[in-house]
Amino acid sequence: MTSFFRSVREDIAAVLESDPAARSAFEVIILYPGLHAVWVHHLSHWLWRHGLRFMARYVSQVARLFTGIEIHPAAELGRRLFIDHGMGTVIGETAIVGDDVTLYQGVTLGGTGKEKGKRHPTLGDKVVIGSGAKVLGNITIGDNCRIGAGSVVLRNVPANSTIVGVPGHIVLRDGKRVVITDPKEIRDPLSDVIIKLASEIKELRQKFQHHSHESLDAEPTAMIDEEGSTPNISPQELFQDDYQI
Repeated sequence: MTSFFRSVREDIAAVLESDPAARSAFEVIILYPGLHAVWVHHLSHWLWRHGLRFMARYVSQVARLFTGIEIHPAAELGRRLFIDHGMGTVIGETAIVGDDVTLYQGVTLGGTGKEKGKRHPTLGDKVVIGSGAKVLGNITIGDNCRIGAGSVVLRNVPANSTIVGVPGHIVLRDGKRVVITDPKEIRDPLSDVIIKLASEIKELRQKFQHHSHESLDAEPTAMIDEEGSTPNISPQELFQDDYQI
């Protein structure tokens, strides 16, 4: 019980430090559903670990009804987790969340199929995930990572990285910009098509150049009268209307 109240104090202090809209501890306690969901999760997680699985799920669903945030009782949450606004946030059964993590509304820590075992993400410490981002599968997001709003992350991310896009790709690492030179690094479903088109264009260009060289080397079959090929017509005669005053 002592650890629970210590955790509550830490959560309130973290919100007051992170959210400029928070004006007092009383306001945070009463009006922040993200904290309510986390606090109820302490109870549902305790019930889950003690074999009261149905009661744990029931408690979590009641919290979901009142907060709009769904956290599976089996999920492991670190200290000072801040779910800002929170509506639509989902944290799956085997998800593991580190300390000092911030999740905005609509974030999903989900799976990618019906596989068993560890199928949800693991987040390191001090990770920030923007609104509507989806982090899916048994992947690891390193410490101090930032995931942009609306991104979809499907593979491991090293520490100190910034990820954006669908699918997500790294644009900053250790404070330095990462330039993507190979479309395969983005793993976009269209990247294979783009690579194939680029390969075909390169092949066609080589064939065209080869054919052009052959044509230039071949003997001409007919002589062209260069002097008679261009009529001797003045611009005034060709464009009489334009020269009329």
